[in-house]
Amino acid sequence: MNARTTKIGRAEALRLARRTHRVAVAKGRRVYEFDMRRDPPPARVLAAALLGPTGNLRAPAAVINDTLVVGFTPELYAKVCA
Repeated sequence: MNARTTKIGRAEALRLARRTHRVAVAKGRRVYEFDMRRDPPPARVLAAALLGPTGNLRAPAAVINDTLVVGFTPELYAKVCA
């Protein structure tokens, strides 16, 4: 699924995140990680990290292994793919 062409709203983005074991979000130079099995964040916190100003899932977004990765930094993808 391509988040750039397929609009994924709040409810679907939260469902997608809850189906994974981990969520990693790159915003600027910071990376936020959420353990969805041991300590899932409240929906408002997770939505704030996942959604852009339009209210849709930010791009790029990909599920790699059991991790939902949102945003991009080379270090984040290297860590998730290792």
